[in-house]
Amino acid sequence: MFGETGKGEMSKPATKQDARAKLLDAALSVIRTRGYSATTVDALCAAAGVTKGAFFHHFKSKDELAIAAAEHWSQITGTLFADAAYHDPADPLDRVLAYLEFRKALLQGDLPDFTCLVGTMVQETYQTAPAIREACERSIAGHAETLEADIEAARVERGMKPEWTAKSLALHTQAVIQGGFILAKATGAAAIAADSIDHLRRYIEMLFSAPARQSPR
Repeated sequence: MFGETGKGEMSKPATKQDARAKLLDAALSVIRTRGYSATTVDALCAAAGVTKGAFFHHFKSKDELAIAAAEHWSQITGTLFADAAYHDPADPLDRVLAYLEFRKALLQGDLPDFTCLVGTMVQETYQTAPAIREACERSIAGHAETLEADIEAARVERGMKPEWTAKSLALHTQAVIQGGFILAKATGAAAIAADSIDHLRRYIEMLFSAPARQSPR
């Protein structure tokens, strides 16, 4: 992943980078499993297979790791969604609906396997750790932005002049999906999250099939 490692001085940067990457990957799984507050530096080091010395070489604190983990999460999921087949349909509304089906298809495995790292962290830290909250907001809002162009194109194609904006609807999709994750955690099952996505799909279909309401002037 990080290329071949040379000998002597060239081997040290590669080893340090490898430890940092292992800690970031460990954070994605451990925090989604335990929650942020219950995740300890010791647990992160054990999961990553690195020493505490390696941890504090790369991160001053658990909070600093959390901020980096939110960025790491955005990079990994960004690639996943950018390469997904839901971008293929010609109709922008079909792309939005295909995105929802893709999100539902991701509800596989145990709860930590499909729930959201930044959604998990922000629920625990929104008041006590503003820097983590801001990192989580950037991640969630940044993902929502990837839907805006298709939503806006679908609106324009249908000649709609609604009271809502593409940005507000894109953020609403994330509110529903994150809420579905919370319900899945509460019930211990993914089915309720899938139901929430189905309801969101029906809502969007009705939204785009209903006569457009003129925005008040």
